[in-house]
Amino acid sequence: MNKEQQVEAVRIRATITGGVQGVNFRAGCREQAVQNGLTGLVRNSADGSVEAVFEGPRDSVQRLLAWCERRPSAARVSEVATQWEKPTGEDTGFDVRR
Repeated sequence: MNKEQQVEAVRIRATITGGVQGVNFRAGCREQAVQNGLTGLVRNSADGSVEAVFEGPRDSVQRLLAWCERRPSAARVSEVATQWEKPTGEDTGFDVRR
């Protein structure tokens, strides 16, 4: 594989706020992550937000962030705050946690 064919991996941590718990947001997020070939996790936070970590090709990560912002399913998304991190390559799948 030459340099032009290599895909840059990125990692982002997102905090999604609004009415995002109890509306199948995590399950939908996992489904979208798997469809986009991403690894990471999604979990509920004690403050009512959802935390997600997405790792994979930049365009796939950006597609999933856009999905989060579109207010999927019954969710009412107020904000998607992001923090870029260094990719770890350690995740082997996409987990839904409590």
